[in-house]
Amino acid sequence: MENTEERKGLLTKKDVTKTYLRWWWTAELSNSFERMQALAVGASFAPVLKKLYPEEKDLKAAMKRHLGFFNTQAIWGGLIHGSVLAMEEQKAQGEPIPDEVITDFKTGLMGPMAGIGDAIDAGTFLAIFSALGASFAAEGNVIGAFFIVIWCIINFFEGYFFFHYGYKLGRGSIVKVLQGGLVNSIIKGGSILGMFMMGALSAAMVSLSTTVSLNISGKEISLQETLDKIAPGLLPLILVFFVYWGMTAKKWNASKLLWILIIFSLVGSLIRLF
Repeated sequence: MENTEERKGLLTKKDVTKTYLRWWWTAELSNSFERMQALAVGASFAPVLKKLYPEEKDLKAAMKRHLGFFNTQAIWGGLIHGSVLAMEEQKAQGEPIPDEVITDFKTGLMGPMAGIGDAIDAGTFLAIFSALGASFAAEGNVIGAFFIVIWCIINFFEGYFFFHYGYKLGRGSIVKVLQGGLVNSIIKGGSILGMFMMGALSAAMVSLSTTVSLNISGKEISLQETLDKIAPGLLPLILVFFVYWGMTAKKWNASKLLWILIIFSLVGSLIRLF
């Protein structure tokens, strides 16, 4: 791991921030099957590489290093870019860092960072914010739209932190993040929060009741009222667990589940179950 306190850089904090901003705006704009995000990486790094390598020959070599195939999650991938920026700076200062070390570093970590970033950002927290926003929007509350805006703002500063953190610690930044247990703690906490929110939203948004009445000793007894006295929300809970069982145990996709629920609803209405 680099000693960040002793390292005197050629780049300023402003240079690093500008590189991050260019990456933030272009990360998903240049996607192609041939190189994916490579052009975005090259465009993001171009200004700082010009500053680090005044000689045209060195600049061309540096640009070539960052135009190879690259694809990762844009936010957590900032750790890679920040670290690579530090490596390029050291190389420009004369440290013997082979080109292959930089390219292999990027190639080796773009997959793991994509997996972690997608699981935490898109798979957990984006789903939570989207569900919260949808619950407000379903009631006609304009606040629902702002949840995605809030998420984008959080995402922006998350990427800013990772980019600068990667630059500050160099190649050791990703090792520190992975070995420190931070990732596992975030995933575990996000999963717990996600399950809690899904339970709350299911109770609030899933609606299912029955119109069945039972004639006992000449008295009409509503089955729904009886269920509400025993366990309020029991039928919606059963429906949620049925969907969960279908997705996990039976491996049904969303389309198949949707058709099953539509058919179940139609048949239930025809036989006056609902």
